[in-house]
Amino acid sequence: MSSAYTRQFLRSCTASLSSRTLARPLASKLPSRSASYIQRRGYSEATSKSEPASEQAVDESKEKSEAEEQKPPCPDTEKLKAKEAEVVDLTGRLRYLQADFLNLQRNAAREKEQTRDFAITRFASDLLETVDVLALALKSVPPSALATEATSANVENASESPSTPSTSSTADSSPPKSAQAYLQELHTGVEMTQRQLLQTLFKYHVKPFDPTGDKFDPNRHEALYQAPIPGKEPGTVLDCQKPGYMIKDRVLRAAQVGVVQDTS
Repeated sequence: MSSAYTRQFLRSCTASLSSRTLARPLASKLPSRSASYIQRRGYSEATSKSEPASEQAVDESKEKSEAEEQKPPCPDTEKLKAKEAEVVDLTGRLRYLQADFLNLQRNAAREKEQTRDFAITRFASDLLETVDVLALALKSVPPSALATEATSANVENASESPSTPSTSSTADSSPPKSAQAYLQELHTGVEMTQRQLLQTLFKYHVKPFDPTGDKFDPNRHEALYQAPIPGKEPGTVLDCQKPGYMIKDRVLRAAQVGVVQDTS
């Protein structure tokens, strides 16, 4: 019986040993699986926690921006903006004033030049009457009378005897001049006076113009009469009674003319 008991005891021991050896690898494998499961669970929890954290950060930044927008502006910023607007306004006004000042300078310079050029307008217009009177005086003497006077003067000089000695008595008792000689001298004097007066007017840019044959211009011509002239274009200046005068580019006096009448 003792041997049978011992055999049974050995069998039970071997069985227990075999069961222990078989159970060891299972026990060693179980912790690894549980650890991997725990790691996976921790990663998923970390990711799930990180996602709400990022969303929360975005929400916080939005809330901060909205709070900054809703925050009342700083008084220094308002003052700076007001000063900038004032600077812009003053700069614009300064530019407008500068442009106005430059225009004023140009206008003043132009008016000064015009005043200098046209200062004698009234005085020159008064002198034109004198020029007209001198012209009428010259026209009153016909050229035939002047030619007769020149011929008679040559004849008288040729009739004088060159051989007779000249004494002081004969020099003093020279023959009196004829009326034609005085007329010639008067005509020459009037002509020289008119020429000198016109030259003086030329110095101040006063010049005459004769529009005979030109088209009638109401801005430069004054029509005294109209006459139908065959072969002439209607509206053409036929005759100039008084010449016109210009002072630079202005009409000092319009020319008094006769115009061809339209007979159609």
